[in-house]
Amino acid sequence: MAKRRKRGEGSVHLRKDGRWEGRVVIGYDDKGLPITKNVLAKTKTECVAKLKKLQEICAGQPTEKLRPDMTFGEWLDFWYQNYSKPKLRPTTQASYEGAIYKHIIPALGKIPLSELTTNDLQRFYSMLKKEGRLIRAELYGKGVSDRMVWLCHARIKTALDRAVQDGLIRVNPTADCKLPPKSAKEMQVLTREEMQRFLIQAKEEGYYELFLLELATGLRRGEVLALQWDDLDFGTGALRIQRQVYRANGKLVVSEPKTKAALRTIVLPPSLLEVLKEYQQGVTSRWMFPSPVKEDSPLDPATCRKRLQTILDHAGCKRVRFHDLRHVFVTTALESGMDIKTLSTIIGHVSANTTLNIYTHVTDTMRQTAAAKIDRGIGKREPQDGLSSGSNAGLPTQPPETHPRAVFEPYKGKKRKAGTGCVTQINDHLWEGRYSPQWPDGKRHPRNIYAHTESECEEKLAKLIRQTKAEIAEAKQLAAEGKWDEVMVLAVQKRRRRQEGEAPNAS
Repeated sequence: MAKRRKRGEGSVHLRKDGRWEGRVVIGYDDKGLPITKNVLAKTKTECVAKLKKLQEICAGQPTEKLRPDMTFGEWLDFWYQNYSKPKLRPTTQASYEGAIYKHIIPALGKIPLSELTTNDLQRFYSMLKKEGRLIRAELYGKGVSDRMVWLCHARIKTALDRAVQDGLIRVNPTADCKLPPKSAKEMQVLTREEMQRFLIQAKEEGYYELFLLELATGLRRGEVLALQWDDLDFGTGALRIQRQVYRANGKLVVSEPKTKAALRTIVLPPSLLEVLKEYQQGVTSRWMFPSPVKEDSPLDPATCRKRLQTILDHAGCKRVRFHDLRHVFVTTALESGMDIKTLSTIIGHVSANTTLNIYTHVTDTMRQTAAAKIDRGIGKREPQDGLSSGSNAGLPTQPPETHPRAVFEPYKGKKRKAGTGCVTQINDHLWEGRYSPQWPDGKRHPRNIYAHTESECEEKLAKLIRQTKAEIAEAKQLAAEGKWDEVMVLAVQKRRRRQEGEAPNAS
């Protein structure tokens, strides 16, 4: 006989789609009907754990808080903590909390929920556009972006929809609000010549395979950095995308992608497989693109972003985001004749409509090209002077010899001398210096120092190298005298003094 759950612990059952659902009552409405919340998981154990966490979150939220005379701020906080937050990832939570607790509640929180009107909301949106920016107003102006207004509106609308559903208000006042027009951010796409220079420079700086794979697949940044060698079958060329990496609360987090559509398998071309096979010979980590400073860790997305901008600058290309490299792939694929459905599956969109909405400018060009071809095929019409009859219709054509392949010499940069260690920028305010000399036991024992500026890091690293060389010389002398035990004791003492902030005695 199945074990019966205690009263108040909620219920757990297996759904028809194979997932487990947990449901718990968190209160009752004015009619005495139960108000429930649910969680979903792949296994029963995971579902029970999620349900327990949900109950902990909802604990201490008295049902009497759900009353018609509560303020909008009280309701918005209650809605976020109980209905919204449990379903959100840490990075999404930060976005929600920024809009709710820094913008919406300070401006509208004291208004009674039942008295909130469309005019109140409209004045709030106007205020955001005029003087809503909280930081860096001297750089970007006093008003927030149109996108931020839409984000605040979306949070308010969803919270008030729930208030209507729970019977706290009769109508949602957001229905008649006028918002700034949605304007899509212009996509920056590298030209063919810029891509050549970019890849040549990336090869010089050791990031060729990463960015070549991105330009050939259009993966999201978190997806490409989370790849492991086990995900790639060199025999068939099949590459499985089944995880993503992102930074949350100062730590790297590896998790499953947000949507089922993001869990996919794509096939790599043979030429790219050859490049990756050769690249694998020099990688000792399970991660395809491992961190250069942390063991068994993927490359940090922030490091990848900084390296991208550095390579673009050195190659003389315009600055683009990592996500714009995804646009380069999609644009190239569409112009090459790939159908929308196949492309949507490759890049992990939920539906082909999403792809069509984002890349309307590309598909419009394709439609114009198709119309021109039909016109010529049916009406026997000759192409207009100066226009190509191929996929580049509408662009001036010139003889191929007038477009020779650009000769580009990559920027070499400054090479550090052997024995001077290395300096790496971890983030905007942290630098790491590392020195890995060979000790008398034949092994390399790396030592690290950290600083807030590059110059300070170089100074600390030079001091560390001098101290370490003195220690190695002393250890070699003791080892030559057969006093190996004293060598080990000396190393431990030096390390302890260094950790305590004392300068080691180099005598």
